[in-house]
Amino acid sequence: MATHPEKIHVLIPCAGSGSRAGTALPKQYTLLEGLPLVIHTVKAFAQVAGLSQCLLVVAPDDVTLAGLLAQHNLGQWAVAPVGGATRAQSVLAGLRHLHAQGASEADWVMVHDAARCLIEPASVASLMAACRADAVGGLLAQPLADTLKAERGGRVQATLERSAKWLAQTPQMFRLGVLTEALVQAGDAVTDEASAMEHIGLAPLLVRGSGHNLKVTYPEDFQLARALLAARQANKEASA
Repeated sequence: MATHPEKIHVLIPCAGSGSRAGTALPKQYTLLEGLPLVIHTVKAFAQVAGLSQCLLVVAPDDVTLAGLLAQHNLGQWAVAPVGGATRAQSVLAGLRHLHAQGASEADWVMVHDAARCLIEPASVASLMAACRADAVGGLLAQPLADTLKAERGGRVQATLERSAKWLAQTPQMFRLGVLTEALVQAGDAVTDEASAMEHIGLAPLLVRGSGHNLKVTYPEDFQLARALLAARQANKEASA
């Protein structure tokens, strides 16, 4: 297996309903600073050099995203209506789609949450640089700063040691063939790709990310995301 394969693909599962977000539309289509949330995500990756095929996995009945990509001049992104009931199912279907479209099992695939719309191109580039030199691959993450509690019945059961604990983010970057096999073996229960790799005995690399790379999940997250996007735009205008 080559140490530095030619291609790095991006796969964004985008088949969820966003039920925890409390929005009328699936959260990936909710407007943030004038753009659908997922378009912010895609635009960030469009600024990263060295990427090959970029694929968004949507639900089989989703006819919205392809039109949005064309509307915002992002037609180079492919859309595959093969999403499943869980994240793991959608990612696995997307990996198989990439392979069917000619991607090699030795190629790298970066899987990213559509709802992490504040991802910065520099963080993606840092992950790419770190993982291409690694035998396993890895993920963006942050060391845990808060005190960590275990709960039982709505009350604290215990305070857990927080040293050496990290909060997982995305993108997560692994070889297509190995990740496909890991997801097959791990099943639908895993909530990220690193967990599937751990399931088959591999130890993904931790690459420090940014606290701004939050996953927009709950209603209050939209307010924070809007504020951060507005601040970024103001900074760009001030430096122009």
